Amino acid sequence: MSAICLLDGSFLPLAEARVSPMDRGFLFGDGAYEVIPVYSRRPFRLDEHLGRLANTLAALELENPHDLATWQGLVKALIERNAWEDQSIYLQVTRGADSRRNHAFPEGVRPTVFMMSEALVTVPEAQRESGVAAITAADFRWLRCDLKTTALLANCLLRNAAVKAGCVEAILLRDGFLTEGSASNIFIVRDGVMTTPPKSHLMLPGITYDVVLELAEAYGQPFMVREILEDELRSADEIWMTSSTKEVLPVTRLDDRPVGDGRPGPVARRMMGWYQDYKTKVMRGG
Repeated sequence: MSAICLLDGSFLPLAEARVSPMDRGFLFGDGAYEVIPVYSRRPFRLDEHLGRLANTLAALELENPHDLATWQGLVKALIERNAWEDQSIYLQVTRGADSRRNHAFPEGVRPTVFMMSEALVTVPEAQRESGVAAITAADFRWLRCDLKTTALLANCLLRNAAVKAGCVEAILLRDGFLTEGSASNIFIVRDGVMTTPPKSHLMLPGITYDVVLELAEAYGQPFMVREILEDELRSADEIWMTSSTKEVLPVTRLDDRPVGDGRPGPVARRMMGWYQDYKTKVMRGG
């Protein structure tokens, strides 16, 4: 199946898309991105994703090339041009191509806007039922993890360390506290109470993170948003990761030791059910 992408206002086959080697996204990782899941051709919390993109662009001093309505139209047009009912939309804005390589921001350069679609691949049900393994790692990333930028080498190194250890994710610790995963937000459960770190410059403000907190409040699940000590993580009854593609995924082994009884816990199972029900009723219109 030939995917259709959008590059600087033109729709074309992905295989034909080209950008300049002088693009600052290529040279410096100077850009922002979003990943938007699409269920039954409906983009998931599109305005929230575009709002986070706008916040990242503003912090990078990179002019937002489109207003909200234009972004909405482009995303929906890209969905229509691709065949999958469930899609993953990748959206990227870089500062554009300058005539020379220079660390300072250039003036008068037009941002490069790129969007592509892939089939949405979520976690297999068998894996969700059994849970997955993770490792812990020192969070050596920069201090603006709240910005969703294309400079992801540190995240790639951390995620690759997890893969080499036969695990799905690296759960990150900084100065004795939990921050997040290399590509996910992290929740723990202790004595029936769901807890997650507060939004800060040390973690990405996850869209799925917000949904999980909203569902907990709606269904009366006790929860707290506060800093989590490393010892609390390691002694948790349950650990989960959340993201647009992982949705809600239990971690049942951490650093080769079982979490709780080594199976997804009761709070995780309830939250997974609430999340799937939300998708069916709100996103798929079922």
